[in-house]
Amino acid sequence: MSPLPASSSPSLTKQLLTRRMLICIFTGFSSGLPLYVIYQLLPLWLRDQGVGLAEIGFFALVGVPYTWKFIWSPLMDRFSFPMLGHRRGWMLLTQLFLLVAIASIGFLDPQKSIWTIAYLAAAIAFFSASQDIVLDAYRRELLDESELGTGNTLHIQAYRIAGLVPGALAPILSDTIPWSWVFVIVAGFMLVGVALTLSVKELTRPLGSPRTIREAAIDPFKEFIGRRGLKSALTVLAFMLLYKLGDSMATALSYPFYYDLGFSKSEIGVIAKTAALWSAIAGGFIAIPVMARLGINKCLWLFGVVQVVSILGFWILAQSGPDKGLLALVISFEYLGVGLGTAGFTAYIARETSIQFAATQFALLTAITALPRTFANALTGVIVDRIGWEQFFLLCTALAIPGMILLIKVAPWNTSEQAVSESAAK
Repeated sequence: MSPLPASSSPSLTKQLLTRRMLICIFTGFSSGLPLYVIYQLLPLWLRDQGVGLAEIGFFALVGVPYTWKFIWSPLMDRFSFPMLGHRRGWMLLTQLFLLVAIASIGFLDPQKSIWTIAYLAAAIAFFSASQDIVLDAYRRELLDESELGTGNTLHIQAYRIAGLVPGALAPILSDTIPWSWVFVIVAGFMLVGVALTLSVKELTRPLGSPRTIREAAIDPFKEFIGRRGLKSALTVLAFMLLYKLGDSMATALSYPFYYDLGFSKSEIGVIAKTAALWSAIAGGFIAIPVMARLGINKCLWLFGVVQVVSILGFWILAQSGPDKGLLALVISFEYLGVGLGTAGFTAYIARETSIQFAATQFALLTAITALPRTFANALTGVIVDRIGWEQFFLLCTALAIPGMILLIKVAPWNTSEQAVSESAAK
């Protein structure tokens, strides 16, 4: 099916009450779950099993597939499956592999099989990154230009809510049942993605979609550079690298940080569940109308400021110790700030892609954003061991500033969405 026609200026209510927006919610949940398994559940499990912070920090390197996914994204643009179709075939394949891999990891002993766990975690990251490629492309092809802000905001909020399964439910369950069963239960939530895949229809491929490997692998990069110009393209890529650097590092070891402060796994789970859920919902209610009213550019500025302030919350908590009320406040603001920042950021990335090369360009741009999460985060454990939690969070705050400065070039405050679209078209 082709994207449904939309009016030139549909109301926000009409945008929300559509099947396309429901699809965006499901894509967000399916994308978020495996990532939070890697970056929240896995570090907490390893710390609970006696693994050191430095070793846990280096586990961020298993996320390398997120940074290199643009390499195989052309293959996913070029090849399809005979039964389910171009996008749905890849969606189902990656989701089934993720279900099995997540369920399997909990049966391993970190003290005896740490390298096996690392390899399996890397496999989860690979299939998660591959799923993101096709889900991002499907969503880009599904939504009209006027729906990108709303659709991607719903996607991100569902993405964040998915983190409650490995980040809240799993720690609570781990106090009463074996870790192996915790991972099996978490893996079962991937059935949400499977249900999505089996229920949606295959979209008609955009006119001019790549039919050869050369068209799929080379033309997307040429189109992006040609459309933006070399200098502008490099500035955009630098912005994407730096905008989320500070908060990505700050949250890399958040669960081991809570654990080291003296909170129990159940306390972490319950507080995270309560605080994060309502903050994520509130973030959605805030981001959607604000994005619709102010546009992507202004939201990147506003949400970025909230994002920077949220990092300072971890610094305050590090000074205060195991205060449950403060933990709830910090988690709430972190989910709100980072969620808002990610919503605006993802909408910006979607705007920078061409529908013709949706999978490859979206994969390239999101891969850039994953670099800090992978390589910078790998050093977080070593940094904390050397300078301590308090100085670490101040460092993260400072690292969030350069990305904000680049907004002057890539998303000027007073530039309208229409002017941005016209400039990109030229």
